[in-house]
Amino acid sequence: MSTDARTCLQVQGLGKTYPGASEAVFEGVNFQIQRGEFICIIGHSGCGKTTILNTLAGLEHASEGHVFMDGREVVAPGLERGVVFQGHALMPWLTVRQNIAFAVRSRWTDWSRTQVTAQVERYVQMVGLSQALDKKPSQLSGGMKQRVGIARAFAIEPRMLLLDEPFGALDALTRGTIQDELLRICADTQQTVFMITHDVDEAILLADKILLMSNGPRARIAEIVVNTLPRNRTRAGLHHDPQFYPLRNHLVDFLVDRAKDLSHGRAPQVPPEVRPGLRSLS
Repeated sequence: MSTDARTCLQVQGLGKTYPGASEAVFEGVNFQIQRGEFICIIGHSGCGKTTILNTLAGLEHASEGHVFMDGREVVAPGLERGVVFQGHALMPWLTVRQNIAFAVRSRWTDWSRTQVTAQVERYVQMVGLSQALDKKPSQLSGGMKQRVGIARAFAIEPRMLLLDEPFGALDALTRGTIQDELLRICADTQQTVFMITHDVDEAILLADKILLMSNGPRARIAEIVVNTLPRNRTRAGLHHDPQFYPLRNHLVDFLVDRAKDLSHGRAPQVPPEVRPGLRSLS
C-alpha cells in the first residue's frame, strides 16, 4: 500500500461485530495519523473506542476494514506500538527499574547491561521518578505507578503510543501533573500518540485533532475537529486563549446531544451518506 511519507497510520473502513450480535459496535471508521501528531478520540460508552485502540495495537481483530502502519497491515502486537492501559499493568514482584528494563531488553535483545540501565534511567528521569527507581509498585502511589507505565512505553521508543484513558482514575492534581509531563516528553521526542479520553479539557490541552464518535451500535466518526490553539499550550494558560471556549463549547455540545440521543433511544445521527470531515474552529 502506498501512503504519504508523513503518514504514520491509516485506518480504512474499520468495523467490529461481535459473535451473536445483530449490529456492529462501529462501522466505516476511516482516519489517518501523521508522524508526530497527537490524536484524541471522544465518545460515549459503547461506541467502540477501546476496541479501536486495541485493533491499532494488534490485540483485537476487526470484522472488516484494515489498519496500516508505515504501509504494512497491523495484524498482531508489535514493539513499534507502545500501549498504556487504564491500569498501570506493572509486574508487582519487580522494581521500577526492573519493570522498565524488561521492556527495553525485549526491544533491544543485543544491548549490554550498561545500555539498558542508561535507557531506563533516562525515561524514569523524564517522568520525575528517579528517586523511586528501586521501589516496587506496592510502594508507589497510583499516580507514580501510572508514570512508570508511561516511562516503560516511551523507553522502547515506539513509533506510535496508544493510551487508553491512562489518567482516568487519578485525582485532578496528579492528572494535571502527568499531563504536563506527557506534553513535555511528546514535544521533546516528537512522539505520535492516539489517546482515548472522556475529558474535553484534556483533549483540548493534548490533542492536535479530536475524533468525535457517534453513539453505538453502528458508531462512526461523526467529525474530526482540528485544534487551532497554539501547540505550546499549557494548562495554566489554556482558558485565556480566545479560541478555547468556542472549541470547548463545540465538543461539549456534541457530547450533550449524543447523551440526549442515548436517553431517548434514538439511532446514531450519522446517516450512511454523510462522510466524516474536518472542522477547524477559529
